[in-house]
Amino acid sequence: MNIKVEDVKFDEQGLVPAIVQDARTQRVLMLAFMNAESLSRTFETNETWFWSRSRSSLWHKGETSGNTQRVIEARLDCDNDALLVMVEPEGPACHTGKISCFDDEFEEERRGQVPFPDSELGETLQNLYSLVQSRKQHRPEGSYTTYLFDQGLDKILKKFGEESSETIIAAKNEDPSAVVRETSDLLYHLIVLLVERGVTLKEVRDELMARRSKRGGE
Repeated sequence: MNIKVEDVKFDEQGLVPAIVQDARTQRVLMLAFMNAESLSRTFETNETWFWSRSRSSLWHKGETSGNTQRVIEARLDCDNDALLVMVEPEGPACHTGKISCFDDEFEEERRGQVPFPDSELGETLQNLYSLVQSRKQHRPEGSYTTYLFDQGLDKILKKFGEESSETIIAAKNEDPSAVVRETSDLLYHLIVLLVERGVTLKEVRDELMARRSKRGGE
């Protein structure tokens, strides 16, 4: 971090607006406020801390949800009264469970880019991925996900194989709802497998996007 707390021009309430942006995708994630203490803690921990105007208290992003933001870089604007914080997010930024507090769909359409995958499905899968990551890290008792991680890779692979077979069987029958249920189970176990192997959804998405590009949008 090249900037210092004393470089920042805080307003009359001792606050400065902080725009948080994903360092990898360049997507704007959220706008929050920092005071001198939260900014200092952000620099000390390399994770974002903010000041809640509604609660009049400090808050550490992801303290309860696990959706932390690792700080890559922080910049001041030309007037020294606004911050841009570049981060690597661990899960959604918005309290609604969305990746970003801002709706980027219009901007994507304006640039002629079709969102991929579908924004709601993508955010749902990302939320599930973040939850599974949290389960792996904290291992809460009584959690089925904890059980899978405790049993190890072979157990996870076995369950994924079983769910694959059940999805195939459901697809052979006439009940679409059964396919939906089994597909949901399959996706859950796939995400557990990805987390176990350290593969991110972004890596999968990038591979699919690269393939779509090579095949002319197939």
